[in-house]
Amino acid sequence: MVQVKVDFRPSSPNISPVNIVENVAGKIALVDHNHGIKTLSKSHQLKVYYSVIHETAGRLRLRVPHLRNDAEYVQRLQALLAADKYITKVRLKPAAASLAVTYDISEIPQSEIRPHIAHLLQAATDIAVISTVVQTMPQKDDKEDENSFPSWKFSAASAALALLGGPLGFSISPMLIATTIALATLPVAQRAWVAIRDERKLNIDFLDFMAIAITTVQGQFLTPALMLGLIEIGENIRDRTARSSAQQTLDLLSSLGKFAWVERDGEKIQVAIDEVNKGDTVIVYPGEQVPVDGTIIRGKALFDEQKLTGESMPVMKSQGQSVYASTLVREGQIYILAERLGNDTCVGKSIQLMQEAPVHDTRMENYAAKIAQKAVVPTLLLGGTVFALTRNAARAASILTLDFATGIRVSVPTTVLAALSYAARRGVLIRSGRALEQLANVDTIVFDKTGTLTKGEIAVTAVSSFNPEVSELQVLAIAATAEQRLTHPVAEAVVRHAESQQVEVLTREKWNYQLGLGVEAIIDGKKVYVGSQRFLHQQEIDMTSINDLAETPASAIYVASDGQLQGIIEYNDVLRPESKEVITALIEVEGVEVHMLTGDNKRTAKAVATELGISPTYTHAEAFPEQKAEVVRQLHETGKTVAFVGDGINDSPALAYADVSVSFANGSDIARETADLVLMQNDLHSLLEAIEIARKAKQLIQQNTSIIAIPNLAALVVATLFGLNPLAATVVNNGSTVVAGINGLRPILKGGAKVKKA
Repeated sequence: MVQVKVDFRPSSPNISPVNIVENVAGKIALVDHNHGIKTLSKSHQLKVYYSVIHETAGRLRLRVPHLRNDAEYVQRLQALLAADKYITKVRLKPAAASLAVTYDISEIPQSEIRPHIAHLLQAATDIAVISTVVQTMPQKDDKEDENSFPSWKFSAASAALALLGGPLGFSISPMLIATTIALATLPVAQRAWVAIRDERKLNIDFLDFMAIAITTVQGQFLTPALMLGLIEIGENIRDRTARSSAQQTLDLLSSLGKFAWVERDGEKIQVAIDEVNKGDTVIVYPGEQVPVDGTIIRGKALFDEQKLTGESMPVMKSQGQSVYASTLVREGQIYILAERLGNDTCVGKSIQLMQEAPVHDTRMENYAAKIAQKAVVPTLLLGGTVFALTRNAARAASILTLDFATGIRVSVPTTVLAALSYAARRGVLIRSGRALEQLANVDTIVFDKTGTLTKGEIAVTAVSSFNPEVSELQVLAIAATAEQRLTHPVAEAVVRHAESQQVEVLTREKWNYQLGLGVEAIIDGKKVYVGSQRFLHQQEIDMTSINDLAETPASAIYVASDGQLQGIIEYNDVLRPESKEVITALIEVEGVEVHMLTGDNKRTAKAVATELGISPTYTHAEAFPEQKAEVVRQLHETGKTVAFVGDGINDSPALAYADVSVSFANGSDIARETADLVLMQNDLHSLLEAIEIARKAKQLIQQNTSIIAIPNLAALVVATLFGLNPLAATVVNNGSTVVAGINGLRPILKGGAKVKKA
């Protein structure tokens, strides 16, 4: 029983205060005594994070760390969940930070329940608790749900009692043993009944239930006890293959910062980011993220749009041009007319798109259930025929006991879990059994370019001199001297390259930087210009020397002194050293179709694809986040099993829609938490190793199927023709299961898979 009195003030526009009050009114007294009200101001509101432990249609289980530390929050959340019209059952375990809800899927789609629960989790922080308690609210029934039913305890107890009362000869009441077995069988019976009621089919649990029931009635307690032990072990191991890593809620506003500068009534004021209104004039200073989508009405600035578009090169924008939330102002100051806010921005829609991606059971596939669908009815018919001909229930029970699915139920999850453990030791975090299985079947891999195939940072690729009296190192020295201490990414790349070449920086006297053009400086008494081709033209520098170049570089700065062009410095986002080798191995060795997606322009994308050996047909340029997700969906719809490799916010929707998503340990928080595989060593070679581990695991699963099928088939023939004691049938079934289980541990016992190198 929980005593609580609340005054509800929801912060989310998706939750109606009136509806909540009406819903809660029957259970919570909303009495205002005009005193003792403790409110939470906006500046002190907590951000509540959660991770998804398990999700199926109609049921969602979350881990909410805040439940452990705030008893009042737990009470408020319980009240909101109890009042919600979509939720039919709630189970809160504060000590375990666990929340399980059952909801009416006919009222709210599965795709919408997570954001709905997220709103309630946050709304519970906005409730003011009245100090005087006046009414008692009955809690919902606190029964154990099906996933927390302590069936393993009953299974262990039944096995112990059966051993003591059987082979060991202790005097134990048969009724006690049978009752314990019956309690341990309840989950099996429940699953069998649900399959009959909802799916109109007989499943492996029905077969197990029949065998357990017959042998228990005959007083052969050891046989059903051993069966129940194996069933429980298999189900628990399979549950452990579910994704259990923490995944924070995707809070768009917090990712953009807490405050924004706006101009209202001629004054510049700082407001909370969620208080910015459409039509406001928003001011963004150097080093700040743009908080809204809009149009520049004053000023110009250099924008880093890599987080949104994947474009590695900064972009200069001025009055009349559009800007987007989450992009970074590297240099300059701008005034923006706010046109789209929050979830309506481009990045907001990307995150919404990601949240709307289909949710899968992250556990490994239930191979036992698949086999059972084909084997249950024939096994039942065979057992019924033998019983009709022989009137021997023991022979019929033996046939029901000799099913393949029980062994597979144990051995396959063991193999998957062993492969996951081995991969983790090799620096590859594979977050679920389903991800491992999908990876083994991948035939198409889509790579983001920037930060994935490339390093994601600008680097100097070539230095050329147009003056025979000035060396390339001197050109580099002049440029590095002029651009020292500038924050422009190209300037930083030039200085880094000069340091790596051990070039001595000269003495810079006066200097003047012009945004978007370049820098003018006095170096050793000479006037120097370093910047764009346009900048040098404005300074009336003779640029005819560049006509001698075979091809004008796509990205370069020009260096001039004494009124003459001295040289050119080319730069680009360079490839990772392992990218070409890995792409070649995937195409030629693994037989995978490789695509490249990028927000870069077509010219840059084509050049990178050509260097890596990726077909132009499989190269997709100028792709915004929603377009990346669409490419992945289209490939999936053609029947391909698609893996996507990316590291930025702009990659998150594509990661969410891929069959297998891959990111790096140093990727963005959202990309890393979305990914099924995380390459902890930030090296693409680990992707090759992960694929090899997954395929080796698949081979072991096929071997285990044979190890289980052959002895069980042989025993089935004997049981049908000559009869076989149910205990002997259990020994055959369990023995093959143990052998297959040990075989499944080979990734750990023998060091696992070897990686193929190109």
